Amino acid sequence: MRRRPTPIICPDPASSPTAVVDHVRRLCELVLRSNDIDSLADLAADYDPRGARTFACLLYTLDRRESALYWWRFAAGGEDPLAAHLLAAHHAAVGVSPDARLWRAQARMLGFTRDRHLPQPVRPSTHLAEGFARAVPWGNELSTFIKTARLPSELATR
Repeated sequence: MRRRPTPIICPDPASSPTAVVDHVRRLCELVLRSNDIDSLADLAADYDPRGARTFACLLYTLDRRESALYWWRFAAGGEDPLAAHLLAAHHAAVGVSPDARLWRAQARMLGFTRDRHLPQPVRPSTHLAEGFARAVPWGNELSTFIKTARLPSELATR
């Protein structure tokens, strides 16, 4: 009986977890360089899904991943296709395949396409977004929320 040779599988370097995390970070930087940064004020005034996604991207770039996931879920629940795509990519990167599949399906149901849903950059860097985050009068509770990994008790009781 003749055996088939063992196939040589060369993994795509673009599909490594590090590359996927870099993809999510680049998408977040794209959001923060676009006019979507103005939606942060909408989130402060009303619960705007686009503002929630933008806030999540700001948190993600500041390495507040768990907080970013919360706000992306909020935005995806508000039918923001890019937030669902970001959740799918993040979960694929960290190896949570069921969650990645779920959010990919959600992004598809919301009609996500790169051409329609990726914002166009209008700023050369994310420094403006980071400056915006420092300049906004967050108050002590929200400032603590951004700087720490745990939800402050003042916000948890609301």
